[in-house]
Amino acid sequence: MMNNSLNDKEYEIRLFMRRMTVAFFFVALMVLVLVSRLFYLQIIEHDKHQSLSDKNRLEVLPIAPIRGLVYDRNGELLAENLPSHTLSIVVERVDDMSALVERLRELIDLSDEQVERFFKRLSQYRRPYDPIPLKIKLTEDEIAALAANRIFMNGVLVEAELIRQYPEGEAFAHVLGYVGRINEEELRDLDQGAYAGIRFIGKQGVERQYEDVLLGKAGYQRVETNARGRILKVLEKQAPVPGANIHLQLDKALQQKAYDLLEDKRGAVVAIEPKSGGILALVSRPSYDPNLYVTGFPTKLYNELRDSPDKPFLNRAIRGQYPVASTIKPFIGLAGVDGGYTTWTFTRNDNGEYILPNTDQVKYDWKRGGHGIVNLTDAIEESVDTYFYDLAYKMTLEPIHDVLDQFGFGKNTAWDIYNPFVGINPTRQWIKDKHGRSWYAGDTVNLGIGQGFMLATPTQLAIATAVLANNGEWMTPRLMLYSTDASLMDIPEKAQPDVQLNDAANWEKIHFAMQEVLYGKHGTAKRAAEGAAYRFAGKTGTSQVAKIKRDENGEPLDDVPEHLKDHALFIAFAPVDDPQIALAVVVENGGGGSSVAAPIARQLLDEYLLREPNDAQ
Repeated sequence: MMNNSLNDKEYEIRLFMRRMTVAFFFVALMVLVLVSRLFYLQIIEHDKHQSLSDKNRLEVLPIAPIRGLVYDRNGELLAENLPSHTLSIVVERVDDMSALVERLRELIDLSDEQVERFFKRLSQYRRPYDPIPLKIKLTEDEIAALAANRIFMNGVLVEAELIRQYPEGEAFAHVLGYVGRINEEELRDLDQGAYAGIRFIGKQGVERQYEDVLLGKAGYQRVETNARGRILKVLEKQAPVPGANIHLQLDKALQQKAYDLLEDKRGAVVAIEPKSGGILALVSRPSYDPNLYVTGFPTKLYNELRDSPDKPFLNRAIRGQYPVASTIKPFIGLAGVDGGYTTWTFTRNDNGEYILPNTDQVKYDWKRGGHGIVNLTDAIEESVDTYFYDLAYKMTLEPIHDVLDQFGFGKNTAWDIYNPFVGINPTRQWIKDKHGRSWYAGDTVNLGIGQGFMLATPTQLAIATAVLANNGEWMTPRLMLYSTDASLMDIPEKAQPDVQLNDAANWEKIHFAMQEVLYGKHGTAKRAAEGAAYRFAGKTGTSQVAKIKRDENGEPLDDVPEHLKDHALFIAFAPVDDPQIALAVVVENGGGGSSVAAPIARQLLDEYLLREPNDAQ
């Protein structure tokens, strides 16, 4: 019997209606879920998704401030900002970095070192979406090539920016320092807000010392961008505040002259204006080009300079520590006569030897056979070692240490020199802590001629000479002259109390003794004063690096390797009746202070005192 269900119309209608009902409820349920989700997203979480949407199209971009300029005392520009175009990459917008770099190499000239430096920066800690520079100082052709192809290269930016430039190069490198890229350690410690959009920071010298005021304050702009990150519209902008300009006490012409006079020598020159404490010149040589720290130091060149035995990165003016040799004699002589340990008329017969009391230890004068009968003035004029051996023994350590302390040895008295060494003004406790032994009388007599444990920087020598020229009146040694930031001018008048003598007449007498070094019959630097249009005072120093055989005049008998030759030193101030400049010259392994350092000092004095008023410009 056949099944009639297949022809049952009512059954089919019922089946259809059931299916339609289920489908209707299913669709209604889905619509309800969709409407609920839309309500949740559009109403309940509206603010959240509005914010996310804005982030997709709105960005807050920092605007780097213009770094403050640096001038010398005559308004000559020493550190400036020059326009440049930089190729940078925003890593987060790049899918295949290696492929992008290879594409860029097809368009512009990129060296292996530049690419290697870029990937090194890429691997280091950095701020998200912070563009990483690939090449600085693009040419016009490179800018055009990148502009034409940029639409095909996500993440590539060509930015116009100002980069630091040092027009005087090597001559000012050690005093100005340089700016360099912010490294990983610095980035973690810096105020992220203050350095938003800023890639460079002061690393050394004036740039580091005055970083906070030279930096300025970053601004920002709120922009609308497309999917590729290209700016479509600027919605809001707050301009950055430029850094303060500063004018230094430095004299550009004098600084350059000092640098040129050192030529291929290793050494330093520091010159100071006694009345103000202004540092007129602070030179260290050999040097380096600070601009390379901005544009990118070639690795090979950097390694050569770093490993060079001449140490061009060492700022000898503030971190070179040297035995001061006979340049210390005016200070010890002044302390000895004013303290009653000797008199200006007291004489001793110098036969070239000094036997340390209660011992068989013999100390020799630099001149074989000695200088004969000498007083204190003669001892300074002729630099008689045995006189100062005897005087130092009579004084003992403490009075010598105290007077050297009053003149600033063994400490930093400069207001704004970044990271200087302080030398060594030894004490009994110092030698016990450092060498584990007591201080002996032999140490004291060595100190009397500036040898032994005492060390000083050229800057300390120049400062002490300026105080001596000032009759003991202190000032605050400093580089700052004035600034557009008034807070920088809050400088104390004196770095420390003035040097007080029991008899003020001793100032004039010690100045006369130092003049005899240049004008006396037996003055050790009398050639340096020949034909001078002004009268000046000074003192030579020859610091022994190694024991070598010498003739009766203290000159080496045999050829001496350069690194074992004596250091040459000279201190001076001029004019004597109204000191305008005091200076210290140190030439490493230069030989005699009278033959090498003193002529350099004379030319610098001429440069500063005899030039026409507009010659410094």
